[in-house]
Amino acid sequence: QVQLVESGGGLVQAGGSLRLSCAASGSIDVINSMGWWRQFPGKQRELVASITTGGVTNYVDSVKGRFTISRDNAGNTVYLQMNSLKPEDTAVYYCNAKKPLYSGSYYYWGQGTQVTVSS
Repeated sequence: QVQLVESGGGLVQAGGSLRLSCAASGSIDVINSMGWWRQFPGKQRELVASITTGGVTNYVDSVKGRFTISRDNAGNTVYLQMNSLKPEDTAVYYCNAKKPLYSGSYYYWGQGTQVTVSS
């Protein structure tokens, strides 16, 4: 089992910054990537950014150049630095860890943290 605990959400004005943190514990050796997803009201979750154990990152186009995903040296904590925030970034942000299976993957989820950007 893997447990994910998020922190760092809140209310910020447009153009401001926030940093989200996700601390992973448990059987983290089975994880091959971690990421941040977000969910808008009435919509499905979308991938915002991900980072593999090898350090390869991926971003959704709408956040490229504004958001940066990183992790600590131990690989236990993943961060999402969000700059130049826009009202359309307002969503619940979820941390995610992916465990590869023989066929497919299993995803662990955090509890979610609200990010609200005011105009």
